[in-house]
Amino acid sequence: MVKWDKLIADCRLGLEDRSVQEADDIRSTFQRDYDRIIFSSPFRRLQDKTQVFPLPGSIFVHNRLTHSLEVASVGRSLGNLVTAAIKTNQDPKLQSIVSEIGAIVSAACLAHDLGNPPFGHSGESAIADFFKRGSGLKYQSEVTELQWTDLTCFEGNANAFRVLSHQFSGKRNGGFALTYSTLASIVKYPYESSLAGGKPKFGFFQSEKEIFRKIATLLEMVKISDSPLHYMRHPLVYLVEAADDICYQIMDVEDAHKLKILTYSETEALFLNFFHPSADRQQLDNIEGNLELVSDSNERIAYLRAMVIGKLTKECAAIFISQIDTFSHAEKIAPLFNSLPEPSNSAMVQIKSVSLNKIYNDQAVIEIEIAGYKILGTLLEAFITAVVEPNDFLSRKLLTLIPSQYKNTDESMYGKIQTVVDFVSGMTDLFALNLYRKITGMELPGIA
Repeated sequence: MVKWDKLIADCRLGLEDRSVQEADDIRSTFQRDYDRIIFSSPFRRLQDKTQVFPLPGSIFVHNRLTHSLEVASVGRSLGNLVTAAIKTNQDPKLQSIVSEIGAIVSAACLAHDLGNPPFGHSGESAIADFFKRGSGLKYQSEVTELQWTDLTCFEGNANAFRVLSHQFSGKRNGGFALTYSTLASIVKYPYESSLAGGKPKFGFFQSEKEIFRKIATLLEMVKISDSPLHYMRHPLVYLVEAADDICYQIMDVEDAHKLKILTYSETEALFLNFFHPSADRQQLDNIEGNLELVSDSNERIAYLRAMVIGKLTKECAAIFISQIDTFSHAEKIAPLFNSLPEPSNSAMVQIKSVSLNKIYNDQAVIEIEIAGYKILGTLLEAFITAVVEPNDFLSRKLLTLIPSQYKNTDESMYGKIQTVVDFVSGMTDLFALNLYRKITGMELPGIA
């Protein structure tokens, strides 16, 4: 049985000795997590961070902020569906606890991309490659083996946990001071980088290792090993992951249609594949009837997208509910998206194939990935050189550009490098581009 009374805990990181609920606050503790995230500066900066396609000119496509808001919406629905299914089976004392699942999942979804650098997933690769194959390779002997793995496998998910939990200079202890349950629900890979197999799939840096251990211990998450540190996932991670999968897979297709990478016929067929001609006949008739009422192609695709997301949300919630008794003892449980029933499973296989071959290899996507590599590599080299050799003339000038909040009190090489990685990964696309132009002399302030 899942120990919801342990896994759902409202104590806040950094505020463990204080009351978590104000008497006159109409919001639950977990709803306040959501509000803390949505009003934060790191969240606002997501509006100028690439999701997949270059940020919009005349056509609006998704950025990290709109993606996160949509994931949070789907996550809330998933959580509420799960709550409705399991609430009646709980002891009356636990019913109010499980009723918070939707709020926790929604808050975790909102925060899941806070650690992603500019320029989409290529930004993660650019940071990792700077240390693995670029100029950063020279620092390998000056950090521990585990710290080096953190850098060469840079992970946006682990960085999100750092953004939310680390006490940056001048900030309060506990970072965002979120609840333990919301923080645990963000960590897709609850183990350190040495277990990632050289891939960007781990949940926390060495600098936040003990924070995660503290959270997992209080929530009584199942520990698989202590060295290297490895826990089973918090069950709600599966819902956060499913909400993310649903949104990015489906919304990328809609964006591709808007950008004319996919034709209307191609996009319509990809979405209608989710409905079986016989089993879903009545629903298909309703869909076709509603499509006849709308002539705008973008609006028709938006309607189909909404129908597909609704169907996938119900299916993923049902899969979670069917597996709920395994979360307390099964070490490896497949993501919910891997267990979709037909025809959804085959429809998703088709979408992934089209996305790989046509969407993610579109010229505009490739161009921004290449630009991101160059820009981030240059910024990392300049600023890491500055923190390592702070007395040089150029270094002194560059160091004035790093905001005080990123100044790390850890004077080790790992701490110095983290100062720059924190600064660079927190940049928006436009800020990174402008700073790159200025420090390379391509653009001078005040000169058109």
